[in-house]
Amino acid sequence: MKRSKWSVGKLSVLPVLVAALLVGGQVVRAADDDGGTIIFTKPVKAVIFEHKNHIAQGLDCDSCHSGLFEMATGTAEGNEDFTMASLYKGKYCGACHDGNTAFASNTRCTVCHIGVKGFNKLNGKPATGSGGHGG
Repeated sequence: MKRSKWSVGKLSVLPVLVAALLVGGQVVRAADDDGGTIIFTKPVKAVIFEHKNHIAQGLDCDSCHSGLFEMATGTAEGNEDFTMASLYKGKYCGACHDGNTAFASNTRCTVCHIGVKGFNKLNGKPATGSGGHGG
């Protein structure tokens, strides 16, 4: 998979800034035709998921929404096993991010993890707080 073209230092260029919506305190999602951008806040704050990056790789909705993830926003975050440990064992994102199909979920952390500072910046708040695991 290609690395995202943005970095934490360039978050202002993300289209999600225009259409970000906080849903149930768990997920930020842009209202795009391609599924938009999702910011997971559990199990850690915050992990960004860009549907468009996965579509660009030739994946369609059924690639992930046929068993790995339900179509409803925030469902995975409600599951007790939605953890980095389960990803490392091949669940959720780890089904593809295994080091063979795509980069392994235990490598290139900052491609997905934007931390508290990145989350706050996306939501127009001061970029304070640690990027550590917590939430």
